[in-house]
Amino acid sequence: MRDVGRRIDVPVAALAWVGAFIVGQLASVVVIGASGADTVDEIPIPTLFLALSMSWAAYVAALWWASQRSGTGDFVDDYRVRFRPLDLVGAPIGVLTQLVVVPLVYLPLSRLWPSTFSEDELANNAERLIDRAGGAATILLVLMVCIGAPIVEELVYRGLLQGSFAGRVNGFVAVLIASVWFAVIHFRPVEYPGLFTFAVVAGVCFLVTGRIGTAVVTHVAFNVTGLLLAYAS
Repeated sequence: MRDVGRRIDVPVAALAWVGAFIVGQLASVVVIGASGADTVDEIPIPTLFLALSMSWAAYVAALWWASQRSGTGDFVDDYRVRFRPLDLVGAPIGVLTQLVVVPLVYLPLSRLWPSTFSEDELANNAERLIDRAGGAATILLVLMVCIGAPIVEELVYRGLLQGSFAGRVNGFVAVLIASVWFAVIHFRPVEYPGLFTFAVVAGVCFLVTGRIGTAVVTHVAFNVTGLLLAYAS
């Protein structure tokens, strides 16, 4: 078990996240509003990619600010941005989490509330994205879901938030706090159990290795598998 508690204290980490969230949301609203889309489902993939890229830029800037304000000033060191060949073990971990662990979590839920947690409801978001993709848009979708999101989200939720909480509380408690935060902020209640489960897996990877590499690889594999399942359905 590695020490992933960082010098960036919780108030600074929380302020960095809130600031990035607000700036990112405002930028996204401007970009999406300019596209003329009336509903979320009508947003073209290129527009969505641009909006998310601006949001990611806000989070990366917030990470840099938090590092300078309360960390060592070294981005790589503060967020454990390290990769080793062993981190590739995250690939099977991500695949198994998507194919085995998450379905097991939803199994009792789907039996208790079949209409809420049906397969159609769970796959709805991914299928709507795929329906809008085609040609070059498919490339942007893959970059968005399988590259951009895993890297930025792991830096934010594991590197920044989990790392900061681990400096104050037990490491496993920090995993749970960051995992709840990660799940809730996606604003898709039907996916909360799966998102929380995945986040715990990624958080434990970060806690055990003490570096972001395994968590990022796990996230990439999880998202790639989910996207392939959506395409196959």
